[in-house]
Amino acid sequence: MNKGVLYGATAYILWGFFPIYFKAIQEVPAFQITLHRVSWSFLLMALVMLLRRDWRALIKNASNWRTLAIYGAAAVLLGVNWLLYVWGVNAGFVVEASLGYFINPLVNVLLGTLFLREKLRPAQWIPVALAAAGVLYLTVTYGRLPWIALGLAFSFGFYGLLKKVAPLGSLQGLTLETAILFVPALGYLIFAEMQGSGAFGHVAWSTSLLLALTGVITTIPLLLFASGARRIPLTTLGLLQYVAPTLQFLIGVLLYHEPFTQDRMIGFSIIWLALILYSVESFVQYRKASVAAAA
Repeated sequence: MNKGVLYGATAYILWGFFPIYFKAIQEVPAFQITLHRVSWSFLLMALVMLLRRDWRALIKNASNWRTLAIYGAAAVLLGVNWLLYVWGVNAGFVVEASLGYFINPLVNVLLGTLFLREKLRPAQWIPVALAAAGVLYLTVTYGRLPWIALGLAFSFGFYGLLKKVAPLGSLQGLTLETAILFVPALGYLIFAEMQGSGAFGHVAWSTSLLLALTGVITTIPLLLFASGARRIPLTTLGLLQYVAPTLQFLIGVLLYHEPFTQDRMIGFSIIWLALILYSVESFVQYRKASVAAAA
């Protein structure tokens, strides 16, 4: 197997099993879990940067206000995305959270059109319209907007949009983002400890250990993804990205027995059809471009 495919698939499989990990520490408030994830991720990323001797380059590249503003906004979006995901999973909305990452690729297409002046090919409008119809159908049948799914899709979509114009590489960028969030995160955790509401060290030792390891489970898939993305075509990466939400969906339905009614099946099926059409169209265009380049 191609190493890039192996790295990419492993990253998405690990992301797919995130609901089980966060369910295991659901006795801790979602906000504290997120702050621990930020704090431990920064410490681990800082260690990686130290071992790679990339600190000087990071400080040099991040020493202007424009870069700091971009990564400050990206840090906020990342924090919102992490908090919403952890809260959604532990509140019993694993299926809806998976929907957010199913529609995220189409949200990316929409944001690229609106903000980067990227032009959609005629055939791409069909999956975008279908996805919108699927969300509308779910809204009507839910009796409410699927705000967890949309919040995850758009927060990560805007995060990706900022990363397109961000000047740093993925490792340096994530280190800077978690560094920006680290001080307020650590400050709140210390405050919670002083108020007697801190969880770390006051729950079962296994839960405290899992809180500390949130940095590891965050960083390892990102490193694998970064390694895989450099080795495989964008179309392959695009197909692999559906592994994580598919696993999360199956975990929500089969393991945690979340309700999946006929109405939900219809709404999800419309969105899945949109993703299939989008993936096929992208693959066809990639093949045409490859043949043209070879000729």
